[in-house]
Amino acid sequence: MSHEDETSETIDPELIRNGANGDRPPPGRDMVLARDVLPQVLPILPLTSRPMFPGLVVPLLYEDPEVRDAVRRMVKGGSPYMGLLLTRDEEGPYTPDNMCRVGVAAKLHKGVDLAERGLHMVVECLERFRVERFLTAELPLQAQVHYHLETGYRDTVELKAYTVAILNTIKELLKHNPLHEEELKVFLSRFGPGEPARLADFAASLTSADRGELQEVLETFPIFDRLKRVLTLLKREVDVSKLQSRIRKNIDERVGEHERQFFLRQQLHEIQRELGMEEDEKTQELNRMRERVAKLRLTKEAKERFEEEMEKLAILETASPEYGVSRNYLDWITGLPWGTYTRDRYNLKRAQRELDKDHAGLADVKDRILEFIAVGARKKQVGGSIILFVGPPGVGKTSIGRAIAAAVGRQFYRFSVGGMRDEAEIKGHRRTYIGAMPGKILQALKTVKSANPVIMIDEVDKIGTDFRGDPSSALLEVLDPEQNVDFLDHYLDVRFDLSHVLFLLTANQLDTVPPPLLDRAEIIHLAGYMTQEKFEIARRHLWPRQLKAHGLAKDDVRLTAGAVRRLIDSYAREPGVRGVEQLLKKILRKTARNVAAGEATLPVSITVHNLEGFIGKPRFRALHLNTGVGVATGLAWTALGGTSLTLEAAVVHTDRRDLKLTGQLGKVMQESADIALSYVASHLADLGGTADFFENRSVHLHVPEGAVPKDGPSAGISMATALLSLARNQPPAPIAMTGELTLTGEVLAIGGVREKLLAAKRLGIHEVILPRENDTDVAELPPSVPEGLTLHYVKHYPEVARIAFPRRRGK
Repeated sequence: MSHEDETSETIDPELIRNGANGDRPPPGRDMVLARDVLPQVLPILPLTSRPMFPGLVVPLLYEDPEVRDAVRRMVKGGSPYMGLLLTRDEEGPYTPDNMCRVGVAAKLHKGVDLAERGLHMVVECLERFRVERFLTAELPLQAQVHYHLETGYRDTVELKAYTVAILNTIKELLKHNPLHEEELKVFLSRFGPGEPARLADFAASLTSADRGELQEVLETFPIFDRLKRVLTLLKREVDVSKLQSRIRKNIDERVGEHERQFFLRQQLHEIQRELGMEEDEKTQELNRMRERVAKLRLTKEAKERFEEEMEKLAILETASPEYGVSRNYLDWITGLPWGTYTRDRYNLKRAQRELDKDHAGLADVKDRILEFIAVGARKKQVGGSIILFVGPPGVGKTSIGRAIAAAVGRQFYRFSVGGMRDEAEIKGHRRTYIGAMPGKILQALKTVKSANPVIMIDEVDKIGTDFRGDPSSALLEVLDPEQNVDFLDHYLDVRFDLSHVLFLLTANQLDTVPPPLLDRAEIIHLAGYMTQEKFEIARRHLWPRQLKAHGLAKDDVRLTAGAVRRLIDSYAREPGVRGVEQLLKKILRKTARNVAAGEATLPVSITVHNLEGFIGKPRFRALHLNTGVGVATGLAWTALGGTSLTLEAAVVHTDRRDLKLTGQLGKVMQESADIALSYVASHLADLGGTADFFENRSVHLHVPEGAVPKDGPSAGISMATALLSLARNQPPAPIAMTGELTLTGEVLAIGGVREKLLAAKRLGIHEVILPRENDTDVAELPPSVPEGLTLHYVKHYPEVARIAFPRRRGK
């Protein structure tokens, strides 16, 4: 029956030939009811969603090819009658075992078989039947049936009461769900209220009960039981409809006012549009872009690109994906500060105040910055420079950057490149990618709305590299004054002038900073704070700031000077002040808790004696100088500042000459130990020892704190002194030393002088031996650093031996 291209075939029962069980009236009768000619064997069609009830004219749709084929065979058989049975399992197969045993006989009135839209039929449901047995096991199913014909019922008071109750319930249902009104009219045109069986079936069909409950009604033959079941379902349907009406009413009340305002606005917009007073969304967007660009001083290249994108945006539909891409691009190009600069201030006194406001000490660093600003005042330009701050964590690199921005009156923006591996983070993504956007530099300029801000790039010593690109190389174009005049971001694809931007870089160490960046930067070392400087910072800056942050007044908690010094010496020896600030926070948190718990009352006093009750036991033991034969004290530099090294040497046995090294020493330090032994052994007679002392002796050289890796050449003279002490059997003087030793006995310059001198002062040492070439480094230090120290400058090791062993013994 189905044809291609949506053709259809009409199944007309009037054209079906009348068989033995057809519609032809028996002889001798003018009219016969359909119920009188229903066949005893019916073709069975399945119902999956809900059963049908007698007296209804309903549409059916079948898309299953097997069912459609069964209907074709039924029509070819000449009978318009069929049986409709509900399946037990909605998803199950169309087999006898999956069919309910009570269904309804129906007569086909019209059928249309569409090739791709399924078989559409209109059937009239006639009578209930019960399946006696199935004659076939597969589609098309055939079943022998027994009909349950509805007969007239005696009009009793109880029957009338049920009928009226159902009618009233239907009326109440219509108040809440008027969609059933047409169905009621059709029913009343065919049946009257005096037919309770038809009324019960019709009422059941109005409900939204599940398929199982409706099948139970279909299988209930006694009229009173059926009426009770139907009345129960109707009552529940009314309750559900009432609840839905109440919910709908509540929602309508909530959104009614919003809808009213919305419709009024829409009407107002329409009126304004008709009067030419309002523009559509696209026109508004174009005008907004024009207004924004009128306030900017775009370059010629940027103007051309802007006009191209505006022309493209004007012809695109707002629903087009390209519209969003072009709009975002125009938003970025008009959001950048083209030709917008903040006015620089070159007042050195103001700059000094800004630097001193949050920083105590660092006099050399502040002098360098003031010199930099003074040069900018002469040439009226501080941009185009790159300053690299190098120092351990917590020494104030970022806050110094903010102070510089405040001193010259510029906007400040900071971002970190630590761990960054994609160069697109710097130079942006190309517009061909979904979610593309400019790089960090242009994002910073859009945020600060100025083309000459101070941009701080943190952690340049931790920048990464992988298959996605080399961000450090991308930074060169950004930072190099010779290149950043025409900086080209991949997303913007228009050159932007970065020459007025002051770039500040930070790093913890120089070893891992990319060499091309080092070549272009002015390096300023922030070595760390001395104890007195940390004390002043804690008292003047950190403590008042934390009191305010914890909601406490100055008089609520008193911190004595002794407690601050104890905190710095025993808990926070790092070169920065971040650890000090964390401990101050801990004190105030503990205080707030004690006061809240009633264990203390304000004001609270923190002294040396009760400090441990707030922050626990000291993290560092008191430093003391180790002395003895074979023991020497060296000085070392670390990323966290300077520290002291105790070098211990001992003779293990006299079987053979040997040198054993322990303490997790690096390769350079191991070579320094070999050089020290070779030099001392070859010059031992001149240095006051027995010439053949190391000839058959095995020496063990150890540097304590073996869990900490150590490396570098600056411990050379310290190792030689420990070995010489062993050979002379004489402890060296209480003195610290640092310097690289060569095989000829020359003492070479080392780095980290400031940190090493501070470490010596923390150890309580008053004399330090330094290479002669480092005297210029000491001269550049603030006077407070070498204050209290006696510095000995040496060129060759014999000078070290004379200072370390002032009174030589005989052999």
